[in-house]
Amino acid sequence: MPVDAVSLEVFKNLLASVAEEMGVALGRTGFSPNIKERKDYSCALFDPHGHMVAQASHIPVHLGAMPASVAAALEGFDFDPGDIIALNDPYLGGTHLNDVTLVSPVFATTKALTSPSKRKARARPVLDTRKGVPALVGFVANRAHHADIGGMTPGSLPRSTELFQEGFIIPPLKLVRAGEVNAEVVALFCRNSRTPDERRGDLAAQIAACRTGERRLQEMVERYGWATVREHESALLDYSERLTRAAIRALPDGDYSFSDVLDDDGLTDEPVPLAVTVSVRDDAMTLDFTETAGQRRGCVNAPLAVTLSAALYVLRCIVGEAAPSNQGILRPVTVVAPEGSLVNPRPPAAVAGGNVETSQRITDVLLGALAKALPDVVPAASQGTMNNVLVGGHQDAANRGFAYYETIAGGMGARPGADGLSAVHTHMTNTMNTPIEALELYHPMRVRSYRVRRGSGGDGQFRGGDGVVRDTEFLAPAVVTVLAERRRSAPYGLQGGANATPGETVLLKDGVEEVHLPPKVTLDVAPGDILSIRTPGGGGWGKPA
Repeated sequence: MPVDAVSLEVFKNLLASVAEEMGVALGRTGFSPNIKERKDYSCALFDPHGHMVAQASHIPVHLGAMPASVAAALEGFDFDPGDIIALNDPYLGGTHLNDVTLVSPVFATTKALTSPSKRKARARPVLDTRKGVPALVGFVANRAHHADIGGMTPGSLPRSTELFQEGFIIPPLKLVRAGEVNAEVVALFCRNSRTPDERRGDLAAQIAACRTGERRLQEMVERYGWATVREHESALLDYSERLTRAAIRALPDGDYSFSDVLDDDGLTDEPVPLAVTVSVRDDAMTLDFTETAGQRRGCVNAPLAVTLSAALYVLRCIVGEAAPSNQGILRPVTVVAPEGSLVNPRPPAAVAGGNVETSQRITDVLLGALAKALPDVVPAASQGTMNNVLVGGHQDAANRGFAYYETIAGGMGARPGADGLSAVHTHMTNTMNTPIEALELYHPMRVRSYRVRRGSGGDGQFRGGDGVVRDTEFLAPAVVTVLAERRRSAPYGLQGGANATPGETVLLKDGVEEVHLPPKVTLDVAPGDILSIRTPGGGGWGKPA
């Protein structure tokens, strides 16, 4: 089949559908509320060289970092049909330790490689590698956030000072070898979590998602022939590159700088500078973070894979939906992230908050810089935080442990021509919220209030979206960790629009006495205490009428 505009569109959707179906399988078979309710996972498809050729519409911070994990999985292993590699090391392409990545090679038979299937289109062929010589045709991968993976506090996102405090570190290893699950590895993994049954169930769901992706890619290769599939994968990568170069070429050549600060690093109150210069030259772009702060002792350091993920996301926003979501988008882009900096730390620097919070703020400065080149396109800052809430403890006389994780929505920045949306997840996070019914069913907690935080969006010709207020009462003693941003610095407005209202984290002792908490905090709570998370709004755009 020759590559043309129609076939390219067909294969773009065929390949993406593999990743989407993997996501459906993972969500439906997941065990924990974090997987089956919040959908905190991502799936993607890779060619035999480890290049990402398609992804599902999942979580940007996962997907942009996943190619580095696949590259790490490809090193040092010989693959056989049925193998699955597992890893979560942030310094080998991971994000933070909670995010466990599974990478599965996909094999097809020699017959499938040489000619397309003659079966009718409605048939569902499944390759039997015992009848032919298997050959590697690609990889499928998924990444899922496990609600607890050990470490110094429940939820495994502590105010840490080194990676070893954050939980169980998994270097690339064969979780499944030739179709046989390594039971010892699973036992070791589950033993290091406060919620072992959840971990076992969610890991099984990830394996099931890999098997789903394998079958669908094998069927595609048998139906169309490997040469046709491979040719279209390469063409899609090239097409994304061409569209990205065209979008960059449309920008005025120049250097565009923007700086902001993180509220703190979780250990001191000192603001942490974050700065970028975006240099546009013809059809290429350089993102230079040289002026960003050095790595910090606290947990806000962002592994290089996370920085690249933010870059991919922002470029994807600028290029638009016409470009297939693959690694070709980054080909015209050079990222300068000095080793030992906040955006490329040296191990074993702590990174628990870098994935969830610093990734959002990297996005803020990149968009702030590009707003100078595209003033009538780029929106004002969104809330700039994921408002991570982690709660753990023992919920009954049987001493059963529980671990709850939530990211909480806020305001979207106003856009040229439209107000920002209220009470939504933005930028590097794309999860859902845990329904109140599910939260109260699984955990000793009660949601007292969940509402829009009216007036928190910035004023302007177009108003920023409003944040939310979520008040949660604890019904059992627990340890709570909050990792948040934009409590001291406000999400910025653009083109004369006003800044948004910063967020607040408040503990109501016995439901009455208000204690205002810092952006990043760990504390013990008692039954009757209420945690009130009041999230930031989005900045306004344009001068108010």
